[in-house]
Amino acid sequence: MKLPPTLRQKKRYIVFEVIGKDKFTPSEINSEVTHALRDFLGQLGLAKSSPMFLNEKCQNNKFILKINHNWVDQAKSALILIKKIKNTPIIIKSIITSGTLKTASTYL
Repeated sequence: MKLPPTLRQKKRYIVFEVIGKDKFTPSEINSEVTHALRDFLGQLGLAKSSPMFLNEKCQNNKFILKINHNWVDQAKSALILIKKIKNTPIIIKSIITSGTLKTASTYL
């Protein structure tokens, strides 16, 4: 049985780019993003924000993070605090926040 639309969580898709010397695999980015969200939001905030990293939609060091609509600003703040992945300095740039996956995929 499906939930009615009024009871479903609203979601947003954050498209972000990882700028650095190396290319990173989606699993490396996923673990680092999850770690940063847990450090910034805590366990309770991580559970409420319900982030989901979309591995199948990754191209050219651009990635998509699906998150609850109330936690978008906090998620962006957590993302920009990531400074290194595997001892390689990086910069994370948020490209767009979208309400649909189709629109978010056009920015990859």
